[in-house]
Amino acid sequence: MMLRFFALRLLRAFVTIALVVTFAFVVLRLSGDPALIILGPESAPEAIAAFRKAWGVDEPLWQQYFSYFAAIAQGELGRSMRDGRAAIELVAERIPATLALTLPALALKIGIGIPAGIFAALRRGSLADRLVMLLSVAGFTVPSFVLGLVLVLVFAVQLGWLPSGGQDSWRHAILPIVTLGIGGAAVLARFTRSAMLEVLGQPYVRTASAKGVPWRRVVIGHALPNATIPTVTIIGFMVGSLIAGAVVVESVFSWPGVGRLLVVAVSNRDLAVVQCILLLVAATMVVSNLVVDLLYGFLDPRLRQSGARSAS
Repeated sequence: MMLRFFALRLLRAFVTIALVVTFAFVVLRLSGDPALIILGPESAPEAIAAFRKAWGVDEPLWQQYFSYFAAIAQGELGRSMRDGRAAIELVAERIPATLALTLPALALKIGIGIPAGIFAALRRGSLADRLVMLLSVAGFTVPSFVLGLVLVLVFAVQLGWLPSGGQDSWRHAILPIVTLGIGGAAVLARFTRSAMLEVLGQPYVRTASAKGVPWRRVVIGHALPNATIPTVTIIGFMVGSLIAGAVVVESVFSWPGVGRLLVVAVSNRDLAVVQCILLLVAATMVVSNLVVDLLYGFLDPRLRQSGARSAS
């Protein structure tokens, strides 16, 4: 039964990745001619034709599509049209810089969001609850680029405490990490509060309290474990969007990560680099969702059984 549950989720993961890659492939080739963008529209027609032939963009779209998937099956993700280097090599060089922002930001989201949500739920209706919810609403409604610019204006320009961009030292990472972390912490706080309030209203929680079980034990032993599923969903989404979520912030703070590389590659129509990054983002998102599905089955066997029945 567990094997069938896993096989169904794995099949969905492969289909999702294929659809994402197909969508990106078609949109990129319909959005502009890379030969004209890289060489310039004033280039000689012979040079443009030679460029198109060398990179295979003169072939019919369906032929390019099957050639691309055949190359992926062989582990070849293409080469950059700008410098001829392997796309995966260019992307791999930027991954450590992106993770240096996104992993601490993820820890910041979890470290602030979950305790804040639990705190607000246990004090429902109080001034503290309203304050936490007010801050959370402000945190996830403000766009990340606006928040980043405000932080730069305050802490870099006005106070001069932190640098406004670059990657020269650990101090350069503080503002982008905070920018990435605040919005996610706000979302996580709201979901954690909602999940906790729903669980605290369940009959088994009231029964445990009526039997004289200490409130701290009721919260830790009964409420928290049963409120984990919605929280795991949000955390899984955050893990899956570690790379994609850094695009705007890396651009604002001139951070040399994968997100900034994606912006440059899209503007240059560097097809192989863009496709490689999108494939990485899709794979990361799908794998994280697959892990979340498996955690669902572990945390709640009823979900695993229903998933196995739907596969039969």
